[in-house]
Amino acid sequence: MPNPPTPLILDVDTGVDDAFALMLAARHPDLELRAVTCVAGNAAVDQVVANTLYVLDTAGAREVPVARGAARPLLAPPHDAGHVHGADGLGGFARPSDRRASSLSAVALLRQELLRAIGAGEKVTLVPLAPQTNIALLLRTYPEVAGGIERIVFMGGSASGGNATAAAEFNMWHDPEAAAIVLAACAELSIPVTMYGLDVFQRVTVDGDDAARLRDLPDPAAQLAAALIDQQRALFGQETCRIGDAGAVCAVLDPEGLGVSTFPVRVEVAPGLTRGQTIVDRRTWHGDHRAPSTTPKHGQGQGISSYSTAPVVPAATVDVALEVDAARYAALWLSAFGA
Repeated sequence: MPNPPTPLILDVDTGVDDAFALMLAARHPDLELRAVTCVAGNAAVDQVVANTLYVLDTAGAREVPVARGAARPLLAPPHDAGHVHGADGLGGFARPSDRRASSLSAVALLRQELLRAIGAGEKVTLVPLAPQTNIALLLRTYPEVAGGIERIVFMGGSASGGNATAAAEFNMWHDPEAAAIVLAACAELSIPVTMYGLDVFQRVTVDGDDAARLRDLPDPAAQLAAALIDQQRALFGQETCRIGDAGAVCAVLDPEGLGVSTFPVRVEVAPGLTRGQTIVDRRTWHGDHRAPSTTPKHGQGQGISSYSTAPVVPAATVDVALEVDAARYAALWLSAFGA
């Protein structure tokens, strides 16, 4: 007997690659998309809501509640990514939809769906593909929802370099305080976390031949996907296009295609060149995460006993994706269109 589909909630800032993720989540038979929440990021939040409704409509999704969330980061001013995703967030392909957003806020919808899951004895996989402002507000306001979360699989961060800056990936950089709060809350509430960061995000690609096959299908979603692939290929002057956020949904569907290692992870929130950096502690010995004292205590040498005893906020333990079977995930994404 086949396994039931995995209950899933996406938190998005629909953009091009969020659209790719929405299409896969809405169409794959092994996923049950329960809700989508929206946040400012790639575009302003109202545009994100409109884009999300349109993509779900184009994908032929069943009625899925879509809620408007935070219009800006917790502390910093918003910065969109129109230079990548276009002024409308969808590379110029945004269109109106007959669907309507929920009257609930994003946090209220998340709380409702997760408490409903708890009541039914279920757990939902939560997949933030955007700045984590909504998720931070949820976990700090309603920590009781943790019992309804199977795992958080977020697109964001990097164990190497960044893209918004040399150090920071865009989602983390846009609202590092929110990301830090989410990791701290997950550590406190024992919520398992997977980081699908730039280390794997940039490797899963499709090409012009894939776009051509999609364009030939009598399917509005396939044709939109083809148009977005070609737009991104032209923008970056490359033969290929990353499926981006859709890879995090692939990781839920097919975790065996992802190579993860477990590390302590923090998010840098201080001003400066490293703001928004995910600090992935890959040391084999951590010294209890204490910094060495500049001057040893009287009578002590330079060993462990000379380390500072000042309290340090513990890092979250995160399964960090470092390897991916790129061809396998690209094929999985294309299968949503029958391509």
